[in-house]
Amino acid sequence: MGAVHTGGMGRTVSAVVTFGADCLGVIGPFAVDVAWWAEVEPVVAYLSRVLDVPVLVLRLVGVEGGDGGRDGHVTYHVEALRRPAAGLVSALGVAHAALAELHELRSPWARMEGLRELLGWAADTLASMDRPMTGPAEQRRTWNLAAVLRLPTRQGPVWLKATPHFAADEAAVIAAFARVDQGLVPTVLAAGPRRVLLEHLPGVDCWDAPAEIITSAVSRLVTAQAAIAVRAAGYPPGLRDRRRPILAGQIRELLDGPVSSELTSEELAAARGLQERWSALDDCGLPDTIVHGDFHPGNWRSDGGPPVVVDFADACVGNPVVDGLRACDYLPKAKRSIAAKAWIEAWRTQLPGCEPARALAIAEPLAHLAYAVRYQEFLDGIEPAEQVYHRGDPAAVIRAALRCARTPNIGRTFV
Repeated sequence: MGAVHTGGMGRTVSAVVTFGADCLGVIGPFAVDVAWWAEVEPVVAYLSRVLDVPVLVLRLVGVEGGDGGRDGHVTYHVEALRRPAAGLVSALGVAHAALAELHELRSPWARMEGLRELLGWAADTLASMDRPMTGPAEQRRTWNLAAVLRLPTRQGPVWLKATPHFAADEAAVIAAFARVDQGLVPTVLAAGPRRVLLEHLPGVDCWDAPAEIITSAVSRLVTAQAAIAVRAAGYPPGLRDRRRPILAGQIRELLDGPVSSELTSEELAAARGLQERWSALDDCGLPDTIVHGDFHPGNWRSDGGPPVVVDFADACVGNPVVDGLRACDYLPKAKRSIAAKAWIEAWRTQLPGCEPARALAIAEPLAHLAYAVRYQEFLDGIEPAEQVYHRGDPAAVIRAALRCARTPNIGRTFV
């Protein structure tokens, strides 16, 4: 969730540069050719070239303009790993106030000591596997939901991913799926608290995948989820529970609390009324299982063969209809019916007598309410400077739930 894919232009950047305890000054604004705030690779490349020293982006400290995690003017805190030559950085005049604040919710990788510890763990772990790094880590993405770095080794690249305290234990979830379909998920080389080392996956993300890739991803996930449902006792410990009674309660709390001031009384009443759909969804006969939680095609990767599903940070236990809807929502309109038909057919095959087409139609607004709960968890779990990524999202997706209750997008064609 909060998925980022590259493309577009429109982001300019300023960097407040530090070296240890010293705030050296600021560089920028300068333009980069990737619009998404979390994509820091072009930022690192530019600053390393200008300063002639390696750098790492620690975190976002401010945004002017832009929307939806992209565009506008973004200011980052950047750490130089060696002191650059004098005169390359413009003096700030005064200390940047945002750098002096150490918020209790700051991500470990948004602090230099935490990032050093993470990279040290990765290097030591790879060395112990006789796969030492052959060069410095390449920072690809950093934001409140993850840090993603590419680590070069003689045997090929390895990916280091760190996630926040409110994310699922990805290694444990991947292991649960691997037990029923090893090829569906990436290879975990090693794991630690809130971190994984993953084998490189060749290919591309599947945003505009051909029909056979869409069908493969959807049907294989359903087959794995059906198998996992049979062995429900094997759920990873600590996995968030989004089964109906708990999720319905979380939605009620959200509507009564954090978002109540952002919605009209009419919107709140209509959103509460959507919860009447739960009993009808239960009647469709789909089992609770491990839900991916963000099963859009940007989280499928393929080199032309069967796709591999990645990014299980939003995984939970619940109704799998959320994954069917997510796949449809993010595909081009002309291809949504491919995903819907594949999902329906797969569940009919795995569980004869269930009603997956009806489930898609009933659950579309409920899925948006579930996303609202998750977005609020993001806001509650991150420091204020990073909330710009998600501010307003819970209310926005609640309004989306109301719109699709009036005019369904996915399920009605297949009932």
